[in-house]
Amino acid sequence: MGNEKYERIAKALKRAELDVKAIGPISKLYPELGIDDAYSIQMLNIKSAIESGRKITGKKIGLTSLAMQNLLGVNQPDFGHLMDYMEVENNTIERSRMLQPKVEGEIAFVLKEDIQGPNVTAEDVINSTEYVAAAIEIVDSRILDWKINIVDTIADNASSGMYIISEKKVSPKSVDLRKITMDLFKNGEKINSGTGADVLGDPAYAVAWLANILWEYGVKLKKGEIILSGALTAALVAEAGDEFKASFSELGDISVRFI
Repeated sequence: MGNEKYERIAKALKRAELDVKAIGPISKLYPELGIDDAYSIQMLNIKSAIESGRKITGKKIGLTSLAMQNLLGVNQPDFGHLMDYMEVENNTIERSRMLQPKVEGEIAFVLKEDIQGPNVTAEDVINSTEYVAAAIEIVDSRILDWKINIVDTIADNASSGMYIISEKKVSPKSVDLRKITMDLFKNGEKINSGTGADVLGDPAYAVAWLANILWEYGVKLKKGEIILSGALTAALVAEAGDEFKASFSELGDISVRFI
């Protein structure tokens, strides 16, 4: 499949982001596309962002829950890139900048050394992590009404939007990441709860999966990068005026509001 088609799709996704106007499903328009094609499209927009002076700040893992995998008819997670322009400032987001945002609570890993596949284990991840922290990811889709399958979301940088991590830093060796609990609040009301084990059984395993799958694409996790390991619960729809708080048992609280 030619690069011309990839470039056309990548530009359409970027235009949707810039114009804050969703497009129809890529998978419907180009049913021949597969997962590798979708990652090639994703990388075109990442490369373009880097060339324009933006920086990669980390990676994110998506589709870590069985429910989301079943919804999209897949049996594996996916990944996207975090960029410097995705960082939330002052715990506040302008709702008008996003298309159809949803809020997730996650455990973030900040790396103290590079991690490279293909045989990375959860223990390797723990040993390579400087600290873990509470995080909120705001996922967003450039595909109209979230009518996505695995190809749509991967091409769309794994439906990345924005993110924020707390200032509290916790050694991953001092806690059992699988047993960390999280309550997710919307406008002061607890909507749902989850544990670290809801992320592929162990958030560190999810990061190991990422390192190993990235190896297949010639990419490694780098020292200083933030890795969002996956949502502990279902995502919550966000509108202007909404406030969210993710409260973690050992990691503390992180909050964000939409204006």
